Amino acid sequence: MDFSVLMSVYVKENPDYLRQSLDSMLNQTALPSQIVLVEDGPLTDELNQVIAEYKEKTTLIKSVPLKENVGLGKALNIGLQQCDFPLVARMDTDDIAMSTRFAEQLKAFQDDPELSICGCHELEFDGDVGNVTSKKTVPLTHEEIYEYAKRRNPFNHPTVMYKKQAVLDAGSYQHAMGFEDYYLWARMLLNGAKGRNLDKYLLYFRTGGNMFKRRGGWKYLKSAVAVKKKIHELGLSSYGDYLSSSMAHVAVSLMPNGLRSFVYKKFLRKN
Repeated sequence: MDFSVLMSVYVKENPDYLRQSLDSMLNQTALPSQIVLVEDGPLTDELNQVIAEYKEKTTLIKSVPLKENVGLGKALNIGLQQCDFPLVARMDTDDIAMSTRFAEQLKAFQDDPELSICGCHELEFDGDVGNVTSKKTVPLTHEEIYEYAKRRNPFNHPTVMYKKQAVLDAGSYQHAMGFEDYYLWARMLLNGAKGRNLDKYLLYFRTGGNMFKRRGGWKYLKSAVAVKKKIHELGLSSYGDYLSSSMAHVAVSLMPNGLRSFVYKKFLRKN
């Protein structure tokens, strides 16, 4: 079954991480038919060198250079239009997919023709994959995903594979700083898209102190509450869902970074 991989890279990313991510794409038991790599604005010489190196290794990579940085949501929308196949797998350029990830997800789509989006659990690591610090699990069935989405993001974004048309039918990615994916999933679910998460860990997600730092502060909090409000206004969540999940975000976002890191690892992750 043919499918595209959709990735986006920007100037601040680490060339070594990009190399590891691309290696994991090219070492799958079910190889992608195409890797669409959006270059979100001018890149460093080191990042350009990695991209050139891999374009020499394989004809699968299709670069989509943008003249300026437009942000993840817009970059993914542009890249999605360049994906040639009905199925699209998302992948971040600093994470590492396990070798059977795509094969497992393709089987899920083959087994259920009504499926629109399929994700999985992820292992969070710091430094190298031998240093797994926590596990991020997600709800499994469509019914569990729908209920979970009323308060929290029901999919790990870099793990998903989805039907391109289902994403387009729901309006594709829209601006919502840090929450473009959650807002998209909510609209897809309300649009009748069927979701599933595999009960397997098929991706290593890179973390560290900076990840928890990015999930704090007024700017992040404002975006989180705004998206939750939009999801409530769409009719997915009740006012109680909106209020309680927003208050939880207020508490966590305004904590000192060290305490926020502890809360995420202790209460929002599995050790």
